Amino acid sequence: MLKPEVDSLVPHVPFDRRTFLKAALGSGFAAAVLPVSAQTIHTDATGLEAGEVGFESNGTLIPAYRAQPLGKTHLPVIIVVHEIFGVHEHIADVCRRFAKLGYLAIAPDLFVREGDASVYPTIQQIDRNITSKLPDAQVMSDLDTTVAWAGEHGGDLKRLGINGFCWGGRITWLYAEHNPHVKAAVAWYGRVAGPHTRTMPQNPIDLASDLQVPVLGLYGRQDQSIPQDTLAQMKKAIAQGPQGGRGSDFVVYDDAGHAFFADYRPSYRKADAEDGWKRALAWFREHGVA
Repeated sequence: MLKPEVDSLVPHVPFDRRTFLKAALGSGFAAAVLPVSAQTIHTDATGLEAGEVGFESNGTLIPAYRAQPLGKTHLPVIIVVHEIFGVHEHIADVCRRFAKLGYLAIAPDLFVREGDASVYPTIQQIDRNITSKLPDAQVMSDLDTTVAWAGEHGGDLKRLGINGFCWGGRITWLYAEHNPHVKAAVAWYGRVAGPHTRTMPQNPIDLASDLQVPVLGLYGRQDQSIPQDTLAQMKKAIAQGPQGGRGSDFVVYDDAGHAFFADYRPSYRKADAEDGWKRALAWFREHGVA
């Protein structure tokens, strides 16, 4: 008697597996964050062209969630770099929030070669199976390809910004150091220092003296994973670099911990998240991305 219900969950055959998988990117939440909070924000896609796209990078098809105003071109571009949980619903929602404000926002799945972060029940398992094996150089290359795709699909690369959270906050710092054509960057609680490994040979602080892009760093003083002295060291290193990078700034919220923007998690702090979002948007406007 259960068979009809089970069958109703299975796509009609024949079906294109790539098309079937496209529906999953940016929908639902990673297992490691379940259950999600009742305060989780959902931004609708009315007036947007939103959903999964794909492009090849070094022989691999990279899926990405993209949102942009329907029927418009020459749009400012925001690359959204996902957390350790991958491109799940929260990251897709952030893309839609940017798109509602007139941006082409795109979040590539930077874990695609290493695996699906959404299936692991703990952050430690994601780190062990995915992020610890992921070379920074590969991520930089995939982001270069993401930028190129955006420029060919309605984006104005003269107005390019990047915004990342947590794992993606560190990557945002690195990409701002990697690509001087980025107009502005916003790094939410992204680690700037740490151990050096084969896959992570340098951290943002090691490259700070070469930074040419203004970066806004948004941090929580109660975040035990990012010591405040590393931020002080980062500021000092940036001050010794080129003029563009010296325009960087840090905002530290006294009562916030890690992931204070993540509205689907207990770590969410509404007032700090809303203030940070306003500051991020103002930062992009100030530096010519909007």
